Amino acid sequence: MKVLYIFSTPNSASYILGRMILPQLEHDAHPVEVVGMFFFQDNTYVLVRGNPIGERLSKLLKDGKVGFLMGCDQCCYERNIADKLVEGATLGCFPMLYGKAQQLGAEQVITL
Repeated sequence: MKVLYIFSTPNSASYILGRMILPQLEHDAHPVEVVGMFFFQDNTYVLVRGNPIGERLSKLLKDGKVGFLMGCDQCCYERNIADKLVEGATLGCFPMLYGKAQQLGAEQVITL
């Protein structure tokens, strides 16, 4: 199954992603294909260069274990981090997210 994760609730990226999903992806133990991840509000901070979770995600992106990393453009602008994202992460909004999800064949969207 091809899954798209949306990190929307407070601390979902640092806690659920950082402690559960990310270790599984790094050890090839995550039972689904992750076509992408989209980050809202303060969850966008994990995508900032130097953030340990973001750097690990960037490596997974390079290794082809994650299809894309995207931060909500308005959330990143509001936090003054739009030009500080980890390598490979992009800014976007829902129309861009829908396009990427369709292009990569997302079958399930999970909002955390």
